[in-house]
Amino acid sequence: MPLSHTIVDTPRTPDSLAPETTSHRSALTHSGVGRGTVGELFQGPYWLDGRPQISLISLPVDRFSWCHFIEDPDAPPLADNPMPGREKSWKAVEEFLGIHRRTLPRGHFEFVSELTVGTGMASSTADIVATLRCLYHLFRIPYDEWTVRRILSRIERSDSVFLDEFALYLSGRHQLVRRLGDTTGLYACYHVEQGTVETDDLGEELLAHYHRRRTAYDVCRDDIIAAFDRGDGREIAACASRSAALSQEVVAKSSYDSLARNASSFGADGVFVAHTGTVIGYLFTRRPSQHRLDGLASFFRELGSQCYFDRTGWGHV
Repeated sequence: MPLSHTIVDTPRTPDSLAPETTSHRSALTHSGVGRGTVGELFQGPYWLDGRPQISLISLPVDRFSWCHFIEDPDAPPLADNPMPGREKSWKAVEEFLGIHRRTLPRGHFEFVSELTVGTGMASSTADIVATLRCLYHLFRIPYDEWTVRRILSRIERSDSVFLDEFALYLSGRHQLVRRLGDTTGLYACYHVEQGTVETDDLGEELLAHYHRRRTAYDVCRDDIIAAFDRGDGREIAACASRSAALSQEVVAKSSYDSLARNASSFGADGVFVAHTGTVIGYLFTRRPSQHRLDGLASFFRELGSQCYFDRTGWGHV
């Protein structure tokens, strides 16, 4: 039976983002952390009023962006472009200050990121989320998921990295369809193919593809949601493989055939991709042995790439 087109969209405030007490923070340094992704477990259409919306289930990874604001009463006023290369993050600052009617104290921003730009790792959104979390701590304002989404909607199409759980999310409308919990954990081995992908240029092509392949996407989406409801990691990974195969028809990965052909020999539970990026790899429901990690490293090196190993999701792996 197709998934019901009823969006249940109630924000939650994670305990980890409750207002800080003085004992938990520096007087001068205020920080926020945004988690990145290595793509998606699913990306496909969600139909509203007979029209497809781009929906996705992000695959969050233990790689992050950090934003720090260091107060300094002797610092000069902020420059016209205080975040060179991170203009979207500065736009988020301006939106936040306007909504909350606040003014930045004297000081400066600093950024660190483990996420590669233009590959499908949500580097831009992670920067924005880290910036907003930094500002919530700076002004000691309780975290507000609605406001975060409101600001994101004014800046870019995004995934759900502002959440601390899996979710089916409409990236263009900035709406949650279903929360999928925080108990699932998977282990990933992946590489990043050469080049970058401009997501904004793919909208029309994706929607046309969704019309052609509607049935396959609808079944895959409903199956992966049912797998989350059961806590079935193997089926989640298998559905990710089906979504990755469908994605090959739009944003093809040059190494996809090799990975798909060799998945069983490595005991992988699935293949995943950044659907509008350049990341592709394997999913495991259990952490591979050291011997298998060595074999995976050799395999990806023979493809001409360095592979990476990471925990994804929130559950233990």
